[in-house]
Amino acid sequence: MNSILEDRCAGMIAGPFIADALAMPAHWYYDRSALRRDYGEVRDYLAPKNPHPDSILHRSSYTALNERGDILREQALFWGRPGIHYHQFLHAGENTLNLQLVRVLDESLTARGGYDLDDYLARYIDFMLTPDRHRDTYVEEFHRHFFTQLSRGVKPQRCGSVDVHIGGLAPVGLLCARLGNDATEAVRQHVGFTHGDEDVMDAAKVLTRILLALLLGEPLREMILQHGKRWISERKVELWSREPDLRVIGHHLSPACYIRESFPAALYLAWKYADDFESAVVANTMVGGDNCHRGTVIGTLVGAAVGASQLPARFLSGLHCQVPQKV
Repeated sequence: MNSILEDRCAGMIAGPFIADALAMPAHWYYDRSALRRDYGEVRDYLAPKNPHPDSILHRSSYTALNERGDILREQALFWGRPGIHYHQFLHAGENTLNLQLVRVLDESLTARGGYDLDDYLARYIDFMLTPDRHRDTYVEEFHRHFFTQLSRGVKPQRCGSVDVHIGGLAPVGLLCARLGNDATEAVRQHVGFTHGDEDVMDAAKVLTRILLALLLGEPLREMILQHGKRWISERKVELWSREPDLRVIGHHLSPACYIRESFPAALYLAWKYADDFESAVVANTMVGGDNCHRGTVIGTLVGAAVGASQLPARFLSGLHCQVPQKV
C-alpha cells in the first residue's frame, strides 16, 4: 500500500471519531443560540453540561424484560427525567455509544480477519450487557429493539431492525478502510442488520462508493456529486454555499437524525469543506441537531479526502480512547 493510500485510510478511520467527540457535548441541541450560550464556538473537545435545554430523554422509555435486555443498568434512573444530557458522564474527547461500538467492530474484524456478523454480535451483546463499559446515558432505538427481541428469546441473528436514522452509517468508514473492495458486501450485511431501511441502505451504498473512490485518489467534491445525485445536486450545493450554514441546516435541510435530510446535510457540509477538515467538523457541531451521527459521515468523508496527516494534532491526541489502526 502506498503512503498516500495509507494516509487516506487512516484519515477515513480517525475522522468520524474526531467529529463525534467534538460534537458530543452539543449533541441534539436544536436551539443553536443555546448551544452557543452553553459552549461558545466548539473548536476543542469539551465535557457535556447538565441541564441540556433540548433534551427529550424525559420522553424516552425502555423497560428491560429481564437481565438479557438490561442495557440501561446504572443509567436507567436518569431516563424519564427532564434536562438530562444524553452523554452526561462522558469525558471531553470521549466518543458516544455508536462510535464505541465501531471499536467493537474493529476488534471483531481484527480477530476474524474480515467481517463476521456472528462474531460481532457476540461482542456487541457482551459489551452492552457489561456494567460500566460505555458510561453513555442514551442508547438509540435500534439497540433497544435488538435487546427487547433478545430478551424474548429471539436468536441474535434475527434481532435486527428497520431504523431510519443516520447513526447506522457510523461503521461504514472503518469497513471501507479495513476491507477495501470487500467492504461493499460487509456494509450491506452490517447496515442491513442494524437499520435495514431502504433509504439508509441506499445512503450506505452511496457512502461506500464515494469512500472507495477516494481511496483511488478521486476528488471528494466530484465524487459526492457523481455518486450522491439522488441525494444532492450541483445546483443546490452551489446555491446553498452562498448562505450561512445555520440557514442551510435548519431551513433547507433539517438538523435532525432522519436519513432523508441528515444524509444530504452531511454530503453538503462535506462538499463545502472538502479541503478543510477542522472547518467541516466545527461547522457540523455548530449547526446542532444530530451532529454526532451526521458528523461521523462528514468526518469519514473529509478525513479520507485530506488524509490523517492533515488532521489537527490536538484532535488526535485529545481523543479519550485510541483510534483503531489500519492493519
